[in-house]
Amino acid sequence: MIFHPLPLEGAFRIELDRKGDARGFFARLFCAETFADRGLEPVIAQMNTSFSAEAGTMRGLHFQRAPAAETKVVRCLRGAIRDVIVDLRAASATFGRWVALDLTEENRDMVYVPRGFAHGFQTLVPATELLYLHGEAYSPAHEGGIAHDDPDLAIDWPMPVVNVSPRDACLPRLRDTEPLAP
Repeated sequence: MIFHPLPLEGAFRIELDRKGDARGFFARLFCAETFADRGLEPVIAQMNTSFSAEAGTMRGLHFQRAPAAETKVVRCLRGAIRDVIVDLRAASATFGRWVALDLTEENRDMVYVPRGFAHGFQTLVPATELLYLHGEAYSPAHEGGIAHDDPDLAIDWPMPVVNVSPRDACLPRLRDTEPLAP
C-alpha cells in the first residue's frame, strides 16, 4: 500500500502497490501492522457495502460521535464516485474544510477517513458498489450528519443530485452541528 497524505491532517489516499505479471496483479488491501506503523488506527470492527443503481446518487455526509466515533477505509469496487471528507474536529486547524477525490474501479484507490470526519459521496456512473471498513460498529444513538448541499461548505459535486434518502435530505448545516471531540 502506498499512502498519500491529503490536505486534512490524518487523512490519506491509499494506492495499491501492485505486484503484477502476465496473469494480472496481487496487492494488499489492508494490513494492521502497516496502518499502526503510520500512526493510523488499524482496528476493523465492521465491514459494509453499498450499491447505488443511479448515477448522481448522494450518500452522506455521515459521521458518528464519541464514544462510537469511527475511522473508515472506503474503496469503490464497481463504478465510480466523487468521495468527500469534511474535518469536524473542534480543535483542528482545518475544521470545516473538505477534500474530494475520485474513487473508481479503474484506479482502485482507497481513502482513510480518521475519527472526527464526515464522509459522503456521489456516484458518477450507474451500478456503483463500495466496500467500507469501519473502526467501530454502527451506533444509531451516535450517528450524525451534515447536509451535502450546505452553502457554507460549498462542496463541488460533479453532477446534479438525482437520489438522496429522506434522512440525508434533512441533515443540518455545519453551523448547526456541534464540532466533534478529537
